[in-house]
Amino acid sequence: MKNTQKDIRALSREELRDFFVSQGEKAFRGNQVYEWLWVKGAHSFDDMTNISKETRTFLDEHFVINHIKVDQMQRSSDGTIKNAVKLHDNLTVESVLIPTASRTTACVSSQVGCSLNCKFCATARLKRMRNLNPDEIFDQV
Repeated sequence: MKNTQKDIRALSREELRDFFVSQGEKAFRGNQVYEWLWVKGAHSFDDMTNISKETRTFLDEHFVINHIKVDQMQRSSDGTIKNAVKLHDNLTVESVLIPTASRTTACVSSQVGCSLNCKFCATARLKRMRNLNPDEIFDQV
């Protein structure tokens, strides 16, 4: 059933609050879950220790928490770090950290495939397939 469940991180704070109210819970539960997802970086509902086991089980039965996975990491001699990251649907994008003397620039993918054609990024060589979800962009950072 997990494949058809909605990623809970696609819900806004308000939508989470509304969801809990619709289930007969207090709205503040939505705030708690939101904080676990976006502030504390929970990877599973079991991480949410200030939420009852019953509620965590209910969430696990109705939602998933998808996270990207670093598939490959490359470090070059100038300090640049490239990450090939695998998305929940097995598509791959790339994120790059580019250090300079005064700052570090992060290049994160916002689409599978890209039309910018940056020479350092493999995403530009991919056929444009879809936009990334906000959580997929967030996870790259």
